Amino acid sequence: MNPLKLMTCLLVLGASLSAHAHEAGHENVQVLQEKPLVNAPGKVATMLTVDYAPGQASAAHRHPGSVMAYVLQGTVVSQLKGEAAVTYKTGQYWYEPAGAVHVVSRNASKTKPAKLLVWVLKDEGQAVLEPMKE
Repeated sequence: MNPLKLMTCLLVLGASLSAHAHEAGHENVQVLQEKPLVNAPGKVATMLTVDYAPGQASAAHRHPGSVMAYVLQGTVVSQLKGEAAVTYKTGQYWYEPAGAVHVVSRNASKTKPAKLLVWVLKDEGQAVLEPMKE
């Protein structure tokens, strides 16, 4: 591929990925990729990052699909409804079953950022996240 075509493709890809970036609660969520699964018709795998500025937190929510999260940077506090809060550091990970209510998800630090890599398995057309009504 010639350099001009490559640059054009990269610009189009960057624009489409940034269109997926949005503010969810206070954290910045960036969808890295979303793909239908050939071996699981009707299911979609979504990979995303969640960036927390120092002291930031998500509003209470639930994920209709199953979630696996990995801490890329910093320290994050996570708590599912009915369970104790757990603090995860860089390199640690956890699983959230489909439909679990996530009552706490926040950066544990008031001075350093935190970043998660998240993988979600959900039904086609289903949202990655559903905010809980106050």
